[in-house]
Amino acid sequence: MAEPDRPIALLPGDTPSRWRTWRAWLLRTVPGRALVLGLAIKAITWPITLFSVLPPPLEAVDMVGSLALLFAAAYGISRLGVWAKRRLLWRVRRKLILSYVFVGVVPALLVITFFLLAGLILLFNVSSYLVQSRVRSLSDQARFLAQTAVVEAQRSVTTEALLETMERRQSTMETRYPFVSIAVVPVDGLTCEVEPERAARVPKTLPAALPAHAGPWAHLDPPDQLPQWIGCDGFSGIVAYDLPASDTIAPDEARTRLVMRAVAYPESPTPTWAVVLDMPLSVAIERRIQDETGIRMGDVAALQEGGQPLALGRPVEERPADSDPSGPTLSLAAQRWVVFLAYHDWNTGEPATASAAIVINMWEIYNRISVVSQSGLGGLNFGQVLLLVLAMVGTLFLIIQFVALVIGFALARQITGAVHDLFTGTQHARAGDFGHQIPVRARDQLGELAESFNLMTGEVTTLLGEMAEKGRMEQEMFAARAIQQKLLPTGPFHVTGLALNAFCEPAREVAGDYYDVLPITDSMVGLLIADVSGKGLAAGLYMAQLKVIVQSLARLHHEPKEFLSAVNKVVSANLDDRSFITMTYGVVDVERGEMTFARAGHCPLIHVPADRPPGMRKARLLTPDGLVVGLNIDDGTMFDSLLKEQTITLAPGDLVVWFTDGISETMNEAFDCFGEARLAQVIEQYAHLPFDQLRSYVLAELRAFAGAADQHDDMTMIFMKIEEAA
Repeated sequence: MAEPDRPIALLPGDTPSRWRTWRAWLLRTVPGRALVLGLAIKAITWPITLFSVLPPPLEAVDMVGSLALLFAAAYGISRLGVWAKRRLLWRVRRKLILSYVFVGVVPALLVITFFLLAGLILLFNVSSYLVQSRVRSLSDQARFLAQTAVVEAQRSVTTEALLETMERRQSTMETRYPFVSIAVVPVDGLTCEVEPERAARVPKTLPAALPAHAGPWAHLDPPDQLPQWIGCDGFSGIVAYDLPASDTIAPDEARTRLVMRAVAYPESPTPTWAVVLDMPLSVAIERRIQDETGIRMGDVAALQEGGQPLALGRPVEERPADSDPSGPTLSLAAQRWVVFLAYHDWNTGEPATASAAIVINMWEIYNRISVVSQSGLGGLNFGQVLLLVLAMVGTLFLIIQFVALVIGFALARQITGAVHDLFTGTQHARAGDFGHQIPVRARDQLGELAESFNLMTGEVTTLLGEMAEKGRMEQEMFAARAIQQKLLPTGPFHVTGLALNAFCEPAREVAGDYYDVLPITDSMVGLLIADVSGKGLAAGLYMAQLKVIVQSLARLHHEPKEFLSAVNKVVSANLDDRSFITMTYGVVDVERGEMTFARAGHCPLIHVPADRPPGMRKARLLTPDGLVVGLNIDDGTMFDSLLKEQTITLAPGDLVVWFTDGISETMNEAFDCFGEARLAQVIEQYAHLPFDQLRSYVLAELRAFAGAADQHDDMTMIFMKIEEAA
């Protein structure tokens, strides 16, 4: 066997030949020439840089020299890696040890790291939720205090009484909420719906000069009037403002401050005044949040995206330094995170987001969310017992991992001792003993021993590998089919006054058809059927994505046209340009006996009225206009203009059939399609039968028509019938 390459060295007694080799490499190879060029350029430019700045031409030349040296260094590192691989990994024992480290030790470390990161992310998200819920609670408290101030302000008969009342309310609130401030401002041109008997007890105007202020208003100037965007429901939320730059505030210090602001009106059809209450997010409130949640809030920064700058205010107090109370630096249990709080621009009402730094004490948060009772093992609570059990399991895992590492090294030593036996086995194989199997792992000692064996068994090994890969792929596709079937709703569906049944038969392991039943109210239900262009795994993936989109938008849009328009906007932004989706969505109102639906390029619906005896009923095709979903042609204007809604009246016993083109375009051996008209005839003939029998007859007709032809597309069908009154 040839000796691996090794670095060239000038050895005693061999100097001329070694030097000739080096000189040939330096002058006749690209990396060697790059090294010589780079060193020559640096030898010229480096002394100049010691005394002055290089002029632009020499600076460009110096850059060329640097690139040449970088190329030569990269080539040298790559060659060094090849040499190290040949030298260090030649022995089988080292390969086995290294492979065990990557197979056993590294995955274990990755799993541990994954769960630690997952725990931290969960803890951070829980902490953010606690802070956000507490801030929302403070906003609700501000609304309540403002409404209370409105009730007391209604009793004032003079300006002095109003001011005295507001000052009394403010002083009462300030004991719990420092720097709270109240303003009574005039309201003009607002009309609200209020019960007459309640509005009669409220004075339309106050016998006082407005605006009137109570409290310090140390953070912002008190408002003199309300902005136009505040409606009859008032307002409760967060308002942000910035502090002006000053000598006491460092330039890099966060200058954004938050205020919980609430607006309340008297119960009047035309309120002429309102109470504005401000509750600054003071240090005392932050400490109360820390006492209740174990989370300390820090600096706040407004995330402005092209909006108006924040109003300038004044500092109401000096904030403490943003550090952990336990020491100058964050401890292991205390970690920094950020929480996002929504606020409104007071002048325009536009929503925005502010980020607030928070310091989380992990042990305190864990104890707060895990304590069930104080009783437990040795005085520990339930959460601490769980943590102790987790520590024991982790310790046991590390012990097992260490034992496995020792066993792995021992096995590697045993395997290397069998190298001679493996070599003897290859000699038997060359002599005609083909039952001895030797795997070829690399071009090393074992690879050399297995080379003759691979000449005889290479094709068999390849065939077995291909068969195993094919089996694995089939198993994965069957698993994908099972998962996709779980994404589809299963029948029968129980909707009061409505009978539903559906089925889906994929043409391949994974289907691109999708249907769903979306409850709206007790008497209204949404039905959807869709077909993704194409078949197989790609269509199935788009079908799963469509389910998420439909489930999300169905809660927001109940009108078919509005729903399909929203779906088209989302799908167009995420669907491949070569794909599209046909879809029909309808809303059935059982109580009113109506169905409103829209068709986005999908197959028509078949409606069989129950106005005639069985066997004499006539089916009709419902085909309102509509464009397919997902064509990213424009901003959705063409889709909305072409989409039409249709409303039909449904009587007890009426049958409506939804289907995909895999049903109507079923082909026989002559490539003739079954057709929508023929499907309508079959359905009207058996419309009076139960769903199971109706489905059996339809499938029997399709199979009889197709004959020996294979199913070329996914087949999905929904049967919907208005139930007879009991």
